[in-house]
Amino acid sequence: MSAPGLDWRVTWSRTRNHEGVARGVRAFVALLCVLLLGWWAGWEHNFMPAMLGVIASALAESDDGWRGRLRAQGLTLAAFAVVGLAVQASQPLPLLQAGVVAAAALVLTLVGALGERYRAVALAALVFAIYIAMLAHQGRSDRALALLLLGATWYGVVSVLWAALLPRATLRHRMSRLYALLGEQLRLKAQLLEPVRDIDLAGRRMALALHNGRVVLALDATKESLLSRLPAGDRPRPRWLQLAMRQYFAAQDIHERVNSSHEDYGLLAETLFHSDALYRCQRVLTQLGAQLLKFAEAIAARGSPVHTGSTTRAIEDMQAAIAHLLAGPLAQQPAAQRALGAVQQLGRNLGAMAGVLPALEQPLQGAPRDALHDSAPRDLRAAWQRVRAQLHGQSPLLRHGLRLALTLLLGSAIVATTRDPHAYWVLLTIVFVSQPGYADTRRRMLQRAGGTALGLCLGWAAIRLFPGTVLQSALLVVAGGVFLGSRHTHYTRATASVTVLLLLSFHQAGMGDGVIPTRMLDTVVGGALAWLAAWLVLPNWQARQWPQLAERALRSQAAYLQEIVAQAGAGKQDHLAYRIVRRSAHSADAALSNAYAAMLKEPAHARRLFEACGRFLVLSHTLLNYLSALGAHRGTLAGEGQDGALRRDAAALGAQLTALAEQLRQPQAAPVALPALVPGASTQPQLALAMQLLAPLQREAQQMA
Repeated sequence: MSAPGLDWRVTWSRTRNHEGVARGVRAFVALLCVLLLGWWAGWEHNFMPAMLGVIASALAESDDGWRGRLRAQGLTLAAFAVVGLAVQASQPLPLLQAGVVAAAALVLTLVGALGERYRAVALAALVFAIYIAMLAHQGRSDRALALLLLGATWYGVVSVLWAALLPRATLRHRMSRLYALLGEQLRLKAQLLEPVRDIDLAGRRMALALHNGRVVLALDATKESLLSRLPAGDRPRPRWLQLAMRQYFAAQDIHERVNSSHEDYGLLAETLFHSDALYRCQRVLTQLGAQLLKFAEAIAARGSPVHTGSTTRAIEDMQAAIAHLLAGPLAQQPAAQRALGAVQQLGRNLGAMAGVLPALEQPLQGAPRDALHDSAPRDLRAAWQRVRAQLHGQSPLLRHGLRLALTLLLGSAIVATTRDPHAYWVLLTIVFVSQPGYADTRRRMLQRAGGTALGLCLGWAAIRLFPGTVLQSALLVVAGGVFLGSRHTHYTRATASVTVLLLLSFHQAGMGDGVIPTRMLDTVVGGALAWLAAWLVLPNWQARQWPQLAERALRSQAAYLQEIVAQAGAGKQDHLAYRIVRRSAHSADAALSNAYAAMLKEPAHARRLFEACGRFLVLSHTLLNYLSALGAHRGTLAGEGQDGALRRDAAALGAQLTALAEQLRQPQAAPVALPALVPGASTQPQLALAMQLLAPLQREAQQMA
């Protein structure tokens, strides 16, 4: 048992490296400096615009190295200045100003197609525009834009300095979360190996598919953190970055191996019912998952994981059980050959997975810069092509932009009708609540309403219990830090915090009368408008998007199979081309699982096909599992005389997957006749199992179409 002092240090290290905590501390420092400067200069009634500028700039922040943050800050200030001048110039004409805000919402939403950084800047610029309109409506238009820009610039300085002095914190947090999710995925996978008859394999596969979507998102986030910290050109990389590269590539390898399925688990449970081999495999998976969780904790705490040796012993026991099985009477039964071969491959895969772990603490040297695929647009032409690709009626992003613009027009009409200086909270609520999907919008609406009610109670209590200006100002700064630190993880808490901040700000500015009921009413009105728009105005129901997502999944799996077979017998190569197609296949699978999870939260009339979609998801994920098993063993797939049969069968399966994807793309065309595939005798079992999934995949695809 560790000493109390050591526990305290570990907890402190884990906390200060948390992405949300770091974001909150940056905001706290920036807001505190603005407050102190306002007191020192006698600007007590003018520091609210500067504080709003700090908040807007913090909303625009995305994970980056200091050079990337410097470039992003320049882009942010330029966007703020453009939208601020446009809104300020249209202030005398409310109708024109409403049109400017709505047009900005549409354009900025489409700009978000360029990537995470641009989505953050787009949201912040829209919030900035509403701040300008609100301050002008309150009679503060003389210096509002300048003060907002000064506050935004100051937060940018804090952010860039933070990234330069502490470049590892966010990357460490994301890497820790990735390994924690991988550890949980191994635990879920172990449940499939339980040799018990009549268990709900489909339900367990569904849980695994949904969790795999979270793992893929964590892989993508970690990759973006690595890319933003790679030095330009051939400049040497620090040791901590080489170590992070090693850990990321190892996570990719583990992810492929944990997604591998070597046989139908029902067949394994039936054939090996009287053996403990599957229990031994299950124990190894569980132990490896626990080891990954410990490693995740060690990353977060900046320590080294403690290895007890239990995993090594579990692997030795598993290998002994498999060897005993292969030497026993069951090996003489022809009907058991498939199951025995599969459990032998499973044992090798688990041993190889365990072999990845010792290298996690060794830096990766010599990897070229392009070892990671950077999908960001390289120039203005590429950026425009990406935005133009969204200009069609089925684009979720375009539909969201049009829906948001229309809702802001309605909100602006409410502002003009009521003539209430606080009514701009309706617009802010619309911006923060509106999401591309109905389920996310509904959840955000409930969180914002609950957080606002809680924040109003806390703010009222703070004003009554702490009437002193100094203490209220301290609470105000703390509330701002909590808001910006928790808005990605605990939105209810974040909303409560920003509500406290606003109540205290208006109270200190002498404008606190009637703020509490107005704030609650405006939140309810704005949230209701956003929710109704997501339901009634160009709704982005997941069932409508499902055929396109399913088509993408099948095409990406066909490309993945082609790249796997290209390495058959030639030795395993983790080059960039292979990792791109593998990531595309898993990203498409994650998009399917995330869409299905969102579909379950939509109204009943919009999810009439969710049963067929659920079955398709399980089948598609199972197919990806079989391909992942082929990928895990790709260097030794084809033995002597087997290469031709393997490539022929793989080409036939790839053609069938492409034909089925084409059927999903053109549902009005006649169904494609998929001839039965008869794999050659030398084909890998996983390839044969994948072929057997084509017929049920086609049945579900026809129902969806």
